[in-house]
Amino acid sequence: MIKSPICDILGIRYPIFQGGMAWIADGRLAAAVSNAGGLGLISSINYGTEAVRAEIRKAREHTDKPFGVNIMLAAPNAAEIADLVVEEGIKIVTTGAGTPSPYVEKWKAAGIKFIPVVASVAYALKMQELGATAVVAEGAESGGHIGDTHTMALVPQVVDALDIPVLAAGGIFDGRGAAAAFMLGACGVQVGTRFLIADECCVHEVYKERLIAASDVSTIITGESLHDAVRSLKTPFSKKFARMEADPAVSPDELRAFGTGSMRKAVFDGDLSGGSFLAGEVAGMIHKKETAAEIVKDIMSGMERIILTIPETIVNN
Repeated sequence: MIKSPICDILGIRYPIFQGGMAWIADGRLAAAVSNAGGLGLISSINYGTEAVRAEIRKAREHTDKPFGVNIMLAAPNAAEIADLVVEEGIKIVTTGAGTPSPYVEKWKAAGIKFIPVVASVAYALKMQELGATAVVAEGAESGGHIGDTHTMALVPQVVDALDIPVLAAGGIFDGRGAAAAFMLGACGVQVGTRFLIADECCVHEVYKERLIAASDVSTIITGESLHDAVRSLKTPFSKKFARMEADPAVSPDELRAFGTGSMRKAVFDGDLSGGSFLAGEVAGMIHKKETAAEIVKDIMSGMERIILTIPETIVNN
């Protein structure tokens, strides 16, 4: 069995994180991933602070394994969530969309390990200086909010620059992607898009059907003009957003108003005309529904098989 330093640091069996996807990563999904040996994460964007507390307690009802909370630091209730994880005894926090610096001391005092998601070497270095336990280097292949640099180039540069563990995210679907991440120097991976079709995932059935039907060219990037690039599936909504974004007569405020609430409409209503179906480029690799445990097992067994046979493959070729 392949084990990495991040497993010992966090007390998990496998070096696989489930992405803390907004409106999606709830207590049920997090518990299922943690029970499978990975690290399940609960999103802090789930109807407000007390709803996050409820999801934490729901996860505890279904697993005795480690799990964490993902905090979107740009959210209006970020400070409340930062206190909530202390109150609820959470020991692992991942962060994105901002700096966790205002909360680091209280987290350290509570024994919380924080792991920021980063999209550049410069930001990764700042997080290391703050005392991060590890970082997740996320490339632009990922779904949702993305940076400029792609995984293949980003991960080794972050690994070379830091002294703390680095996990890779963006474009990782199965054992092949996980093995590639380890070859780049990562000690673990974070997977988001594939967990969208897990039986334990709450997204609308239309969302799952669109993922299964996706091809290699089924995603689109929008929001770059707002300095908030997002990757999602091509749908009537995302195509209209792209057309509006390309129209100089449409103001940034109009664009933002059009996109307001679109993530929730996709997740809970399956609304193709008003919903933003966030997904990474690996959507084209999805062909069936699976349980969270099946996903974790497939990634790990595939990675182990590849890594163990690499020397033989090179020699035979």
